[in-house]
Amino acid sequence: MSMSWEIDYATKVQTADDALRCVESGMRVYIQPGCAEPETLVEALMRRGPFVRDVEIVHMMTMGCAPYVSAEMAGHFRHNAMFIGANVREAINEGRADYTPIYLSEIEGLFESGAMPIDVALIEVSPPDSHGFCSFGVGVDTTLTAAKCARFVIAQVNGQMPRTYGDSFIHVSDIDKVVESTRPLCALKPSQTTDMHRAIARNVAGLIEDGSVLQTGIGGIPDAVLPFLMDRKDLAVHSELVSDGVIPLIEAGVLTGARKNFKPRKIILGFALGSKKLFDFVDNNPIFEFHPTAYTNDPLFVARNDNMVAINSALQIDLTGQVCSDSIGNHFYSGIGGQVDFLRGASRSKGGKPIIAISSTAKNGTISRIVPMLSPGAGVVTSRGLIRYVVTEYGVAYLHGKTIRQRALSLIEIAHPKFREELYEYCEKTKWLHRPQAAVKP
Repeated sequence: MSMSWEIDYATKVQTADDALRCVESGMRVYIQPGCAEPETLVEALMRRGPFVRDVEIVHMMTMGCAPYVSAEMAGHFRHNAMFIGANVREAINEGRADYTPIYLSEIEGLFESGAMPIDVALIEVSPPDSHGFCSFGVGVDTTLTAAKCARFVIAQVNGQMPRTYGDSFIHVSDIDKVVESTRPLCALKPSQTTDMHRAIARNVAGLIEDGSVLQTGIGGIPDAVLPFLMDRKDLAVHSELVSDGVIPLIEAGVLTGARKNFKPRKIILGFALGSKKLFDFVDNNPIFEFHPTAYTNDPLFVARNDNMVAINSALQIDLTGQVCSDSIGNHFYSGIGGQVDFLRGASRSKGGKPIIAISSTAKNGTISRIVPMLSPGAGVVTSRGLIRYVVTEYGVAYLHGKTIRQRALSLIEIAHPKFREELYEYCEKTKWLHRPQAAVKP
């Protein structure tokens, strides 16, 4: 193998400020999301801000800070969120940034078709190997495709980025500018698992059989499910993301992928969201096979896994089974994400189980998440036709193939007891339910 890539690499190394000079007014800049956010490049982008106008910044949820959405940056930068993280939520709801609702599996299609051309992709990768390939490490997600489609690719080459396997590499020859910057990755703060989360997780775990293939979203409930599975056998994972919770299951020999019929023995994922412990665990670990999100979230590929169990959460569900998960009323909160991709895939899987897991109440028990009608402006992410299992701390409702009346009854049974009466009263008004009348004596 010739070492010509090394000469090529050396000519591309620049300071972050020099590299970011290619960002000009009116461009669209993509930033790698999650724990792989290239923070050194984002900091340099901010210094570039005063010299440019109308630069659109596109990404999914990032774990670092998002200074480009601050009020002072108006006119210079405008963020367009494909999935809303906490760091940009306020800016979106104050009208300083935009939200594009889209299935995670379809984001890359926008880059490839030219519907959303990318001018500059800011990525973070591992140092090159002996063949000149850098790894996207903990975040292949939509970034591999963004880099393939972008006019300029600026790479933060970080010695702390793990080298991961799968479709997770970019060659030095496909990078335009290299900024060497070794710093810890953006870790995800561990979610606080509550007794409520554990009660819901116990009910979810009751649906998971030996040999199941799991997809879990992000947050307290999914994190709480995994510890309940230590007595299962031959579990597997096909997911858009994994977090620290998979490590004990792998080490205990529970998560083996041995019965997995599609991509056996491999954990299929798009990105890792977690702590340094997880980043070290995926480094050079052939169990993990990273792929672009358009692959991990393709309902066709998800459905090829027999016994696919998709566990997702939501903000609100009405008595007919409509699920709101991206907004609280008309206040945008997160995004469509992978929920529909995986629920569709699991519903087509042989033995599959699409699950929505939610706490029965919110705001310290003051409001019910199971409601007669969604709040005005609430986004229906999962339609009533797609819903199958709904799990709260009070039990499991199975809604597939059920009438409106049967759905309402099942959901009232798993609502918080203090809200059941008013849910029942609503259903009597709508004529969905009639309480049995006392028999009239002749």
